[in-house]
Amino acid sequence: METDKILEKFTRQMRIEMSFPDMEKEVSARVVRFSRPAPGMSQILYARLDEDTADAEIQSQIDSFTGRELPFSWKAYGYDTPSDLVERLARHGFTPDPPDDVMVLDMVDTPSTLLAPPAGAVRQIEARHLGDVVQVLENVWGGNFNWVYQRLGAHLAVPDYLSIFAAYIDGQPGCAGWIYYHPGSEFASLWGGSTVPTMRNKGLYTAILAARIQEARNRGIRYLVTDASPMSRPTLGKFGFFQLTTVVQCEYTGP
Repeated sequence: METDKILEKFTRQMRIEMSFPDMEKEVSARVVRFSRPAPGMSQILYARLDEDTADAEIQSQIDSFTGRELPFSWKAYGYDTPSDLVERLARHGFTPDPPDDVMVLDMVDTPSTLLAPPAGAVRQIEARHLGDVVQVLENVWGGNFNWVYQRLGAHLAVPDYLSIFAAYIDGQPGCAGWIYYHPGSEFASLWGGSTVPTMRNKGLYTAILAARIQEARNRGIRYLVTDASPMSRPTLGKFGFFQLTTVVQCEYTGP
């Protein structure tokens, strides 16, 4: 089945072989993990566990990260083992987020509507205009998104790694989203995709999606993947994205 083949590629390329320019990768017999200095979030991206090894390995990772005073999270996917991994993580002091759908678009099936010039004023964002992205995110989600300046700003300095787009109405940013290109991978990952509530239903989300898809096609990317929230699932499904699995972000918050 084609979905099974894509899932195997996703596991290998986006979890086991994954790398990040600002994180140290550590691979052991059971875990692939990434560390960055606090207050940045370290993470466990892949684990080979079963019912007999899971609890001991979870505790070992807690001891390792807390011993270095590094905040960290564990990305648990729907096909990970054991089947109660999220529940075990919760018992060890992790706080699970609500599950997202991991959705994928095979670029050979891209709808023609996403290959037309994006509607509205869409701009590719440079580091000096990241304030527009922060403005959108804070309007949509609330809270403080000042981390965007440092993290995305640093990633923009890495050649061919990150592209950020924003859509505007009357000169005001209404939607923002970005795309990461992972060296050696057939996948590129979509993030952001947030639209200011007062500017919804004007085609901005679709315009930002189209801009990223067109750039990815020009770069020879085969698959786009994203962790889709309930807000974005219907639109992505309309454009040919399908659910590959689910994912739960589990942040360690202590016993």
